[in-house]
Amino acid sequence: MIPKQSFLIGAATAAHQVEGNNIHSDYWTQEHMVHTDFLEPSGDAVDHYNRYAEDIRLMAEAGLNAYRFSIEWARIEPEEGVFDETELSHYKDVILTCKENGIEPIVTLLHFTSPKWLISKGGWESDETPEYFARYTRYVIERLGRELHYVCTINEANMGIQVAAIAKRYMQQMMAKMQSGKSDGTVQMGLNLEKMMANQQAAEQERMELFGVTKTECFTSPRTPHGDEIVIEAHKAARTIIKELAPHIQVGLTLSLHDIQALPGGEENAAKEWAEEFTHYLPAIKDDDFLGIQNYTRTRIDASGILPVPESAEVTQMDYEFYPQALEHVIRKVAKEFKGTLLVTENGIATADDSRRVAFIEAALSGVQACISDGIPVKSYLYWSLMDNFEWQKGYSMTFGLIAVDRTTQKRTPKPSLSILGNLCRNMNQK
Repeated sequence: MIPKQSFLIGAATAAHQVEGNNIHSDYWTQEHMVHTDFLEPSGDAVDHYNRYAEDIRLMAEAGLNAYRFSIEWARIEPEEGVFDETELSHYKDVILTCKENGIEPIVTLLHFTSPKWLISKGGWESDETPEYFARYTRYVIERLGRELHYVCTINEANMGIQVAAIAKRYMQQMMAKMQSGKSDGTVQMGLNLEKMMANQQAAEQERMELFGVTKTECFTSPRTPHGDEIVIEAHKAARTIIKELAPHIQVGLTLSLHDIQALPGGEENAAKEWAEEFTHYLPAIKDDDFLGIQNYTRTRIDASGILPVPESAEVTQMDYEFYPQALEHVIRKVAKEFKGTLLVTENGIATADDSRRVAFIEAALSGVQACISDGIPVKSYLYWSLMDNFEWQKGYSMTFGLIAVDRTTQKRTPKPSLSILGNLCRNMNQK
C-alpha cells in the first residue's frame, strides 16, 4: 500500500522511450522510414514493457515514492475505434505494481506519441482530434480511474509551438550562414534538425505512401496557432471526462518551461517568449487541479532575441547549459499566475558523469525546498529520467537516467544518483 507522503520524489519515463516495440505508433513508422529524421530506431528500447516490475522495485528499494509514466494510446487503440483489453490490463498491472511497492503512480495519457491512424486523419492539426482523444480518455479512465490519484492529460502541451519557433530560427540561421555551433536550449527534447531539413523533400513521397499524407502532423511537429487550440481543446475535453468518471483524480497537464532571463534591452522579447510558452495557456488551465512544470535550463534574451549558451558555460550532452537554479526561478514565476498545486514532473540532465547528475539534483531540489518554505504549493519532484533510454530523434546517445541499461542484455545497473535521490526523499518526508 502507498503510505501517505508529504512530498513525492521519484522519476519519470515515457512509454515509447522505454517500453519497446510500439509498432502502431506514428514514431515507430517514422523511425523505420528510408528518409528518416531519426539517428536510429527505438527497437526493444529498454524493454520496460516486460521488465516494469523490476524497474519499479529498484525505485522502491532506493527510497523513491512516486513514478510518472505514460499509457500508450497506440497500444490501447491500435486501429481507429478498436480497443485492446490486453494492453489495458498491462497498464493496470503497472499501476498495481507501483502501489504494492509504496509508489504513487502518476499517469500521463499522451506523451508525444500517437496512433498511426490518427496522423493519417490529420493528426494534431485536425478539428476531430479532441474528440478522438476524449474517446480514448473515457476508455482508460472508466477502467483504471479508481486506481489513480494524479493524471496528466498531455505532456508538454506547448512543445509543438516551441518546435515551430526553433525551426524558424534554424532556417533563418541557415539562410544567413550564421550558425554558431551552440544550441540555444529552447526545445527540451532530442531533435535532429540538420537531418530533418536535408530529408524534407525525399520524405514527403514516403510519408504519402505510409500515412496517406505528405505532411505528418504529429504532436511534436511544428504547430500552427490553430493546432495549439486543438491541443487545448483536447486537454479540456479529457479533463471534463476524468472529472465526470473519477472526481477524486487530480487533473492537469505539463508544460515545457524555461527560466527566461531578460538581459538589458531584452525585456520585451522575454515577455513575448514567456507569453507564448506559458501565460497564453492560463485560461485553459485555470480550472486544473495542478500544473506539471518541466524544466531543464535557462534561456537568455536580449534586444536581438534568444542568445546562445555562454561560451564559458558547462553544457550537458544535449548542449543545454548546466543551470539547475532554473527550476526554482520557473516555479516562483509560475506561482505568481497559476494558483493551483504545482508538480515538478520533469527535471534532469543528460551526462555521462553521474557526479554532475547528483550535483544537478541536489541544487535543483534545494531550490524546490526554498519555494516550499516560502509557501508555494509544490507537491513533487520527478527526475527525468528513471533509465537511460531512447531520446527521440537523437536515439540512445543521451544518458539522462538514474539507472544504466546494457541494451544487449537489458541488465539494469543503478547509478549512485538513484540512491542519493531516494535518501533525499526520505529526508524530506521525515521533516
